[in-house]
This record gives sequence, C-alpha cells and structure tokens, in this order.
Amino acid sequence: MAEIQAQGLLFDMDGVLVSSIASAERCWQIWAKHYGMPNWSTFKIPHGVRAMDLVKQFAPNEDPVEALKFIEDLEVNDVEGIDVLPGARALLESLPLDRWTIVTSASTRLMEARVKAANLPLPKSCITADMVQKGKPDPEPYRKGAELLGFAPEHCIVVEDAPSGIQAGHAAGARVLGVVSSHTAEQVAQSGADWVVASLESAKLLSSEGGLRLSVTTV
Repeated sequence: MAEIQAQGLLFDMDGVLVSSIASAERCWQIWAKHYGMPNWSTFKIPHGVRAMDLVKQFAPNEDPVEALKFIEDLEVNDVEGIDVLPGARALLESLPLDRWTIVTSASTRLMEARVKAANLPLPKSCITADMVQKGKPDPEPYRKGAELLGFAPEHCIVVEDAPSGIQAGHAAGARVLGVVSSHTAEQVAQSGADWVVASLESAKLLSSEGGLRLSVTTV
C-alpha cells in the first residue's frame, strides 16, 4: 500500500473508467470491412490512440474526414456492453469536481455517449481528441488537462491503462497510476507507471483538504 498526494487527477476514459473494448472492436471491424481491408473480421486497433490517427494509419488513401465520421458514428451509436469499471464510480464521486478531469483519445461526442451509457459523473470540462493537435503518446493532451485544472503537470497524477497514455503522462511531467485492464500488470509496469493497481477499487481518497491524498494498494 502506498499513500500519494497530488493537486489534481487526470483520468483516461476507455479502460480506466469504462469498459468499451467489445464495442470498439465491433465498430472497427465494420469500418475495416467498409474500406475493403482483407483482415477486417479479425481487425484490432491499438488501444489508447485517437481515431483520426488510426484512420490515417490504416486507410491512408481515403478521405480522412469521411472515414473519421464513419467510425465515430458507428461508435457513438453502439454502447452495448459499455459499463463502468470497478471502483471508478466510487472514486469519482468522492473527488471534488474542480480536482479531476477526463483526458481521452475519444472525440467529445463519443466521450459523452460512453460516460452517459455508464452513468458516470462528468467533470466541469474535459480534454478530448477534438481539442489537441497531437494525440497520445504526445504529452499535449495531459499538459492541457493539467492546465484545465489550473495545476502544473508535476502536481497531477495521470490515471491510465495503455502504454501510449502512460508515456504521454510521463512526457507531460506527471506521475502515472497504471490500471490493469487492457494490458497486463507487467506491460503497465514496463510502460513506466509509477504505481500499478488491479482496478480503481484499489484507490481511495483519504483527504481533499489542501490537495488530494490517496491510498493505493498496488499489485
């Protein structure tokens, strides 16, 4: 068990707060079939990367605006199986609203659809794929997340499950709490997480006076 202090928490969404892998895989396979990819029925995307970056990678000859809208529409309308991950609701509801935000590779539309489907609280404002020039693993999203809360990144803790997000958090200057969901504990640790927990059930708010004080039970 460790006790950690910070001014703010920056949460990734997919794989940290909500489970969305099944929906994402269904939608991206439909997308891959639509664009004539030979391996569409087994197509899997790297976790924690912006859809626009994936569109450019896997369909470089297609109209990126059209291809992005196609996958976004699919994902926004497919919330079957979207559910809150263990411990996420309790932790978010224990935090002051001005001390946390969501920093996600999803678009604003998709973030709102998934948070609503999981019936989770929304922070005052978030950082989404629409709001950055470069996505994770670039540090821009988490730098903007810290700025949104009004704190320096080194005074924030990033909560992530994917290597790209862990790398982005460290590159921004923040410490990283790694959650085991989309990757193994070993992969999360090897990506550089400062602490690794099985789920957010292992993170508890102890105090919010003058900052955040949390206890985490690591794996």
